[in-house]
Amino acid sequence: MTRASLDKQPHEVAAMFDDVAAKYDRTNDVISLGQARAWRRAVADAVAAGPGDLVLDLGAGTGTSSLPFVEAGAKVVPCDFSVGMLAEGKSRHPELALTAGDATRLPFADGTFDSVTISFALRNVHETDTALREMYRVTKPGGKLVICEFSTPTWTPFRTVYTEYLMRALPPVATAVSSNPEAYVYLAESIRAWPDQPALAAKLQEAGWSKVAWRNLTGGIVAMHRAYKVG
Repeated sequence: MTRASLDKQPHEVAAMFDDVAAKYDRTNDVISLGQARAWRRAVADAVAAGPGDLVLDLGAGTGTSSLPFVEAGAKVVPCDFSVGMLAEGKSRHPELALTAGDATRLPFADGTFDSVTISFALRNVHETDTALREMYRVTKPGGKLVICEFSTPTWTPFRTVYTEYLMRALPPVATAVSSNPEAYVYLAESIRAWPDQPALAAKLQEAGWSKVAWRNLTGGIVAMHRAYKVG
């Protein structure tokens, strides 16, 4: 079994996700208590892609997160650096243009995409600031970035309960439904170590993004940040 460390070395993270690819989507539905699908819908609504738009879906894994953009008539490039995830996605969704790529060195030209989005994957990137700058580079002027990521619950008592769930309840649940429960221990630790909503907003501004805002989902368990490339 493979487990990444919080140093987030790319080869460790990729190997870990290769290991959980087959059951990843089902496990997420279970451990999120069914909220994962609602979060994906919220992302699709925020991106608001339409016919003729070109969307880059980073950390797309098996491609599940890309399907709402296809349904909206947009063109989407699902991109991930886990070959195992991409292979699983290709077997399920052969129509998707699944692409291997590292968020810190994107294989796309400047100003290519109308929108860039990344859901539940940015915290696994080794160099967050570099990735945010790369997303800025490949976005067209006037284009949009939407990030959906685990964050910090806003109500203190609930935050305490949530932290207990992450570190005590999540590992045994993952043991029951996942092919690699150790991976979900890492994921719980990575959620606890991730910056809160204002801190991530500050990183976006430092990377050049404008009109940065966020919206809390499920009491702040998840936060959806939105930003634009102006000029």
